[in-house]
Amino acid sequence: MSDIQTIHAHQFDDVEQQHGASWIGMWVFLATEVMFFGGMFMGYAVYRTAYPQAFASASNHLDIWLGTINTAVLICSSFTMALGVRSAQLDARKPLMIFLLLTIVLGAVFLGIKFTEYYFKFTEHLVPGSNFIFEETSLARQAEIFFSFYFAMTGMHAVHMLIGIGLLTALTLMASRGRFSASYYTPVELVGLYWHFVDIVWIFLFPLLYLLGRHL
Repeated sequence: MSDIQTIHAHQFDDVEQQHGASWIGMWVFLATEVMFFGGMFMGYAVYRTAYPQAFASASNHLDIWLGTINTAVLICSSFTMALGVRSAQLDARKPLMIFLLLTIVLGAVFLGIKFTEYYFKFTEHLVPGSNFIFEETSLARQAEIFFSFYFAMTGMHAVHMLIGIGLLTALTLMASRGRFSASYYTPVELVGLYWHFVDIVWIFLFPLLYLLGRHL
């Protein structure tokens, strides 16, 4: 492994400066992601306030058990990601690769369950469009708005999950080639931040989409 002084890119004076710049860049990126998802959350809040009965009724058509399982899966994936970062800090290559692979597997399980849920909604004709059917016809148009938000918000979250799995795959390949050590593990930390952010987004999506209408 290269000495710590030779790891940094040529535009940086040292590894510490490169690490600080990388962290600032990631946090700026995550701030833009907060604004991106924040716009969808705001739109959801506005329409849910306007149509509370329809949104509550539509929410009851989501499978709370699948949503709960997916929440548990993502919490576990955050744990394995954190263990992966710690392994990189300790220069433990094999545990790092194991925890990265476990995180990838958990992410794939999440997406598999989510796409299964999408399939169920398709067969139930709850996908917004010309074939949308809602049993309470008086609330159908407002319920369609709910499912528009559901597919848009969970769909964008799934896209971010796919990107995260791609990044984790790249990290695993790099780890197998000995690219990380106790002196250099910044990419693992930054991808970890991204993964935790995506998990946090789901932690907000789950109650907003699955739970808020259950008491009605």
